[in-house]
Amino acid sequence: MARPVNLLYRLYERRLKRELDKSVPVPRHVGVITDGNRRWAKEFGATTADGHRAGAAKIVEFLGWCHEIDVEIVTLYVLSKENLARSAEEVSILIEIISDLVEKIAALDGVGVQLVGDLDIVPSDLRARLEAVSTTENCGMRVNVAVGYGGRQEIVNAVKSLLRTRTDDGMDLESIISELSPEQIGEHLYTKGQPDPDLIIRSSGEQRLSGFLMWQSAYSEFYFCEAYWPDFRRTDFLRAVRDYGLRQRRFGK
Repeated sequence: MARPVNLLYRLYERRLKRELDKSVPVPRHVGVITDGNRRWAKEFGATTADGHRAGAAKIVEFLGWCHEIDVEIVTLYVLSKENLARSAEEVSILIEIISDLVEKIAALDGVGVQLVGDLDIVPSDLRARLEAVSTTENCGMRVNVAVGYGGRQEIVNAVKSLLRTRTDDGMDLESIISELSPEQIGEHLYTKGQPDPDLIIRSSGEQRLSGFLMWQSAYSEFYFCEAYWPDFRRTDFLRAVRDYGLRQRRFGK
């Protein structure tokens, strides 16, 4: 027999899902900061590796929820530039877990994987495994995996790429400056060619972006959830989407 609390959650989920099916607009692009794996492990007396593995398993589950409501693009913040400065032991664990995770995502039906981040700073063994499964083909759902990612560095790299492209085309610096526009910089971001995220979710109770999609999130809606990422539930996700759908987006107007 189902526990009363679990039964109530299932009933609540069904109600949320009915609301989404009827009238609530669904975000086309969802970004998620999967925060709280280490704190979850500490709280439950597990190892840091256990926390990261539980977080990876939750990501696969999360993508299923996104597929259910026809989200087109998901961007996952799984390894920041700063994460690579952690202990050699933890980085080694992260490399193995993230490699396995991305291979599992790539094996899902109708899912395409794209890497977003500064791959030059990513350990070579991780980079090789990630690049082996990334694709530029059109798929039912695009999953951007942010590894070695830093928002400021992305903007710096975009400007460098733009300058190189323009100078290779024979343009002088003054002409480049006079014509420079946000749209031109956007064409050189890691997510070029994709719509900006409509909704960004962060778990673990922290209310900051930590450099995630700094340029692209100018008009995104944010949803912060108290649950650590391994404890993030389908109910939490549906609440976030409903909250997004009930907001009036003005895009600065």
